[in-house]
Amino acid sequence: MTSSTHEAVERALDAARTELGIRCAFPAEVLAEAEQAAKRVATAAGGRQDRRDLPLVTIDPPGSRDLDQALYIRQEDDGGFQLFYAIADVGFFVDRGGALEAEAWQRGLTVYGPDRKEPLYPPVLSQGAGSLLPDQDRPAILFEFGLDAAAELRSTSVRRALVRSRAQLTYAQVVEHVCGGERRFAGEEWADGLAAMRRFGELRERIEAARGGVSIPLVSQHVTQLTTRRLGYAVEFETPQPSEEWNEQVSLLTGHAAAKVMIEARVGLLRVMGAPDPDAVESFRRAAGRLGFPWPEGTSYAEFIRGADISHPLITPLLWQARRVKRGADYVAFDGELPADPLHHALAMPYAHATAPLRRLCDRYVLDLLVQLCAGERPSAEEVKTLKRLPRTMDEAERRESRFERRAIDVAEAWMLRDRVGQRFDATVLGKRDGDVEVQIEDPPVRSVARTGDRKPAAGEAVRVTLDRVSVDEGRVHFSLA
Repeated sequence: MTSSTHEAVERALDAARTELGIRCAFPAEVLAEAEQAAKRVATAAGGRQDRRDLPLVTIDPPGSRDLDQALYIRQEDDGGFQLFYAIADVGFFVDRGGALEAEAWQRGLTVYGPDRKEPLYPPVLSQGAGSLLPDQDRPAILFEFGLDAAAELRSTSVRRALVRSRAQLTYAQVVEHVCGGERRFAGEEWADGLAAMRRFGELRERIEAARGGVSIPLVSQHVTQLTTRRLGYAVEFETPQPSEEWNEQVSLLTGHAAAKVMIEARVGLLRVMGAPDPDAVESFRRAAGRLGFPWPEGTSYAEFIRGADISHPLITPLLWQARRVKRGADYVAFDGELPADPLHHALAMPYAHATAPLRRLCDRYVLDLLVQLCAGERPSAEEVKTLKRLPRTMDEAERRESRFERRAIDVAEAWMLRDRVGQRFDATVLGKRDGDVEVQIEDPPVRSVARTGDRKPAAGEAVRVTLDRVSVDEGRVHFSLA
């Protein structure tokens, strides 16, 4: 790889950021305010509980610095669980009405790219003073859950606390300790919590299945920057670690408990998703049959997805088709009257975003509200007004993020294929798109559209495609059926 080629990719990504309105450098007044805020020292005073005794750990991808959550799960003698979940207290550092908050509202989210990320808050906070880094006293919003032996929720409390994480772990390290032959972290005071996390996660997955929740087990396509190889940039498929699924159940429980508290108080911000369209489900049922996946009579969409054989050679086109069944998620703010349908139907329960305040704007306000409600207080009229402004801001931020993520993959795909014009590739048809077909190429793992001409291949059909043209700057590749 030449440096000019490497720069071409990053130039294309920068052009995409500009086109989509993704903010990059922070204004000087925002950085100055963040520097001053980072000097604040949290103490166990003014209602903040000292819980530095908890052996909390963070679990994130390798190299992460913006650590939103730390947890400890203790299994009790009766088989039940006590779950402590500390979330970064952004409200301690970011004053309402300041330049730092105003900048965050223009960003909405941390936007991750293969070359760099554009954080919601300046790194001095998001990767420093506000992050739950190990061996540091940190202000946090602490959730404490009591669960029975079946991992059913029995009690919830939310309060501000002072915490101290003991270790920063990766998902792979958790799996190695829990599932490996040797207990890698034997002797650590928090080690038993990892085994309890597995038991908790597996029980919560059963509860999810019983209530009809569905999570599409799609291996995600993402772009990685390869620093130890000559390639530079590549598209990969990422398969989650089991520990990610256990950790996800902690986050889902927290979001559900947050929604329950707000619904009971009749004020808050929910994440909702409509029920699947029956016609879309029926269309998917027919597509699954064409792809060779049996769908027994009486089996629901959720049951079918959970039982799908992920080793099947056509699993990728099947799950790609399944995504069409899901409706888009929305944010709904309310005060007094509840939303007409407060459910997130994919999860089959009420749900709210609350676990990533360093990376998602709305979570900070949900957390502030939860502390108030659990203390028996009510939000002010101005705070309710802020909640009602959030849905539009978050929707716009998520659209920008989604478009940039797709553009980053397009640019990386074009870069990988830049020297292969005229070559043929094995592919699988995913479905129709504007008179042509969308295909998944096997190697490299590229998803694209191919011109069909007079041919009309069906979903799941194996085809050969020819690469006709590539533009790295535009992030475009053009294929046709061979």
